[in-house]
Amino acid sequence: MITLYSYPELFGVADNNGYGLKVFAFLRLAGMPFAHRHVFDASAAPRKQLPYIVDDDETIGDSETIIAHLIAKHRLALDDGLTAAQRDMRHLVTRLLDDLYWVMSYSRWKDDAFWPSFRDALLREHPSLTEEGLRKAQDFNAQRYYYQGIGRYEPEAAYARGTADLQVLANLLSASDYVFGNSPTSVDAAIYGFIANILFYPIDTPLRQFVVAHPDLVRHCTVMHAAVGSTARPG
Repeated sequence: MITLYSYPELFGVADNNGYGLKVFAFLRLAGMPFAHRHVFDASAAPRKQLPYIVDDDETIGDSETIIAHLIAKHRLALDDGLTAAQRDMRHLVTRLLDDLYWVMSYSRWKDDAFWPSFRDALLREHPSLTEEGLRKAQDFNAQRYYYQGIGRYEPEAAYARGTADLQVLANLLSASDYVFGNSPTSVDAAIYGFIANILFYPIDTPLRQFVVAHPDLVRHCTVMHAAVGSTARPG
């Protein structure tokens, strides 16, 4: 039995972190039965990072490593039809999403224009959290952003970087519902993990403004929402 450990939901999205939602969506698309355990404490996770899975007696962290493990061990066919060039594109998209992650996280924890709305939503939906605890998490994230680099950007420059990433995704999705045709693959799960965590949050960041203004991004997210069985609706 597979158990997915990831951050809790927010605004009806199954995980308020893009990487955990990516694994959730992949498992749903692949038709794999799994238990989903929502946690805030990552101390038991490999590298102290969420998400991770426990698959029988194996514990695996990192979303890409998790997906590679699941495909190999359970002979999942979701990506079987991909060409070598498509697999290269999938790799490039996952790296682009790594960049988008930092801007999306910055918009929640760093930007004073949006932090209060994000904090209040967490406190409202997860009563076990405290304002003091969230402030400590904010301080921790501020250190991460500084050393990664995005924390040294002014908001306008940070969002310009994020919307450039989103424009590339919008271009990729302009021809069909999914990246590589009429059927979803793991790259669609990856994109959904991040776009859903922008679109379905009623916090009007520049990232959300961009997504809402691009029908191809909205269409992909909505189609994926239905495919993975989520119940969230745009705010």
